Amino acid sequence: MKSTVEGENLAGKIRVEDKQKIFDKCYETAEKAEYEHQCKELEKVCNPIITKLYQSDGGMPGGMPEGMPGHAAPGAGFYEEVD
Repeated sequence: MKSTVEGENLAGKIRVEDKQKIFDKCYETAEKAEYEHQCKELEKVCNPIITKLYQSDGGMPGGMPEGMPGHAAPGAGFYEEVD
């Protein structure tokens, strides 16, 4: 979208305000993609450590050994989206 708006075909045909709206949304989308990527990288590091911790303790505290069947360790694959 950025290259389309900046291209010769639209030069002078698009209002400055509209062009800015497109740029703002492009940057916002890029930031969201980076956030999601960083969350996945964080999960790759944290999940094995937390899983190992719970496994060495015999499962979730006060619960079944190895946690509940069919459920991941607490926090596994979870992150909160922040606006």
